[in-house]
Amino acid sequence: MKNIVVFGYNSLSYEAISRLDQKSHDILIIETDLSLKKLATEKGFKTEDIDFRCDDDLKSIGIGQNIDVIFCFLPEDSCNVFLTLSARAIDKDLDIIAIVGSAQSAEKLIAAGANKIIDPYQICGQKIHELVIKPDITNIIDHTVFGRDDLHIAEIVIPEGSPLENTYSSELSLSEQHNLVMVGIVDKELGEEVHFCIDEKDHKLDADDIIIVLGPSREIKAFKKEVACV
Repeated sequence: MKNIVVFGYNSLSYEAISRLDQKSHDILIIETDLSLKKLATEKGFKTEDIDFRCDDDLKSIGIGQNIDVIFCFLPEDSCNVFLTLSARAIDKDLDIIAIVGSAQSAEKLIAAGANKIIDPYQICGQKIHELVIKPDITNIIDHTVFGRDDLHIAEIVIPEGSPLENTYSSELSLSEQHNLVMVGIVDKELGEEVHFCIDEKDHKLDADDIIIVLGPSREIKAFKKEVACV
């Protein structure tokens, strides 16, 4: 069971935590706005109202003791930077994921000790750009969204002995063979970061690397079986 604290309840934080398995994650929402706190409670989340500027308050909810991850989704970048600094000072091993509104703040958050930065504007921009310049993605949308209403994103881990080991991402012909689009890759040799295919970089595929694909569920299942075939 992972213990997670989410600072700030809004549409972005809700989207992030609603996808987590409630059986394996214990989630606490920190929100001072009474109306937002009520919404979070109605969604079934535990909530508390503390002052994130106070180290004692942060420690009172388990930071430095049993909290594994915090999400910094406060409305102001300056607040997220302050929270990151405080939490990192309390627990050097804490995983800190923060949302950011500007490039300057991203640098500050990294310097403050955030493990991962989420830039919603950059993500949206990448998706729009791919829709414009990638004809295979347009074809997928034509066949799925407008055809069967069956479009999903999946993470597929390459197991040891997979036929994909020691091949390259450029060699995958997902659109032709599986009616899928490769959205990105987590190349473990380079770390845990998702490398979006928009950058056109070729990646050597190894065991434990993760391929992120977009397409119909049936095609995703078929590709998973192919990847796992030893």
